[in-house]
Amino acid sequence: MSAEPRVVLVTGCSKGGIGYSLCERFAAEGCRVYATARRLEAMGDLGAHPLIRLQTLDVTSDEDVCRIMELIVQEAGKIDIVVNNAGVMGIGPLIEQPMANVKATFDANTYGALRVAQAAFPHMATRRTGLLVNIGSVVADTAVPWNGLYSATKAAMHSMSDILSMEFKPFNLRVMNVIPAAIRSNIANNQAGRFSLPETSRYHEFLPNIIQRMHSSQGPAAMPADLFAKVVVRKALQRNPPASLMLGGNSTAFTIFRWLPKAWVLWFLWRLYSRRT
Repeated sequence: MSAEPRVVLVTGCSKGGIGYSLCERFAAEGCRVYATARRLEAMGDLGAHPLIRLQTLDVTSDEDVCRIMELIVQEAGKIDIVVNNAGVMGIGPLIEQPMANVKATFDANTYGALRVAQAAFPHMATRRTGLLVNIGSVVADTAVPWNGLYSATKAAMHSMSDILSMEFKPFNLRVMNVIPAAIRSNIANNQAGRFSLPETSRYHEFLPNIIQRMHSSQGPAAMPADLFAKVVVRKALQRNPPASLMLGGNSTAFTIFRWLPKAWVLWFLWRLYSRRT
């Protein structure tokens, strides 16, 4: 990449989240950052930094994604790094998820990421330089009960990252699949205010376990979002960014889970999140 400031697009930049911290860190490294969220006010005072520009973006809208990409290229003349961070949780028993919610969650977490990548690709491929950063999850590879819809969307994103890392090679483009474990953010609190089991649910006896799972990534072992962002941005700005990066609280446990028999891992995780108090 050239010596000019790198131009970065980050999706899902609400205050208190990973995207917000990533924007701050990219700007601290001298990058020109386009921070996006569905609502400007959700990003708080992020736009106070002279290198950060706030824009609204709904990653589920083809028109909105094309609009933001054209805006960036028109203003900055290029786009160097795209960070697909926007996403929503999918708390609750997978079998009882309304299909409308299933489609909306995949649209935000998976299709949205591909939609943004497709819009950025022609600009990056023409210049034969660029990096796509996909923010996945440890639960993509090791599924945990009560957040199965989210796990499924992130598993699809991981597969997408692997495929794009190969298919980008003719254009000298790179993909970095970031795999967060426990990162301190507002994601659980934002979900908690909207979650409830329907009266017809067959899983009411597991409600305490579902609530436990919702907040499990926000425990004492969680990595602060600013520290997470510092590591991710440092790796992204390297000459040869890693293809995969796992970090965060409990990441060692999830690394070990990958090497253990899946049947045992699923048994263990079910026991962990189905205990009665």
